[in-house]
Amino acid sequence: MSPHPVFRDDLLAGQVAIVTGGATGIGLGISSTLAQLGMHVVMASRKPEHLQRAVESITAAGGKASSVQVDVRDQERVVAMAKEVHDAHGRIDLLVNNAAGNFYAPSETLSANAWKSVIEIDLFGTFYCTQAVFPYMKAQGGGRVVSTSMTLHYRGWPLMAHATAAKAGVDALTKTLALEWADHGIRINAIAPGPIPTEGVRKAFTPPPGAPVPDLFNVDKAMASWAKGAIPLKRWGTPEDIGQMVAYLASPAGDWITGAIFVVDGGEWLAKAKPAS
Repeated sequence: MSPHPVFRDDLLAGQVAIVTGGATGIGLGISSTLAQLGMHVVMASRKPEHLQRAVESITAAGGKASSVQVDVRDQERVVAMAKEVHDAHGRIDLLVNNAAGNFYAPSETLSANAWKSVIEIDLFGTFYCTQAVFPYMKAQGGGRVVSTSMTLHYRGWPLMAHATAAKAGVDALTKTLALEWADHGIRINAIAPGPIPTEGVRKAFTPPPGAPVPDLFNVDKAMASWAKGAIPLKRWGTPEDIGQMVAYLASPAGDWITGAIFVVDGGEWLAKAKPAS
């Protein structure tokens, strides 16, 4: 639950959301925020152990949550997932395409399987899930889709060719479907998160086993120091920061917003993109 509630608790009561990759990291922040606002959140993931913990966490806090196991690269399974959720709840009001995969790799040695894996999760999965919920949203007179993008492809990012290409595709898909499906009342938007200290980020700031560690080294202090120097608002983002943006787009405040990509990063990409002095 957010320590700084912005919206009333029942704002999205009676609605149903699917959040892919919704059981960990940014996805869990999104799921928790939506559940706090009264939505029944169906978290989708490949890993059942993550799903069970996430459902227990949200229900213990008073929210409504359930789970479904799915690999977003499997189009047939994705179609079946959408049907299962609709059969169980009678509606699908929001889809959050948050499932993603990425890693650093030199482009010259990037294998075909590595390239394919990230493109299929990030881009194919976003399209498969969005296409799968379309008939249900169309039949009920509208719905919302929010996909997670990134800012790295705005300026290029070495060693991330696969992820930047996939997320650039997500941006293009967002704009195209927003126009194509507007007549059905379906709003399609995306959010480009900035640096969020998930488990993977913390690992990057943790010295490897056996490495010499300064006496005063502290992971939290090292991360805070980096944020103050690299992010204009001088703090890391939180999963809840992204969750609040999703909630805004899912709320009536987002009724006249479609085809937009919202950067939520404390100004970090602008600072990185500005010309060197």
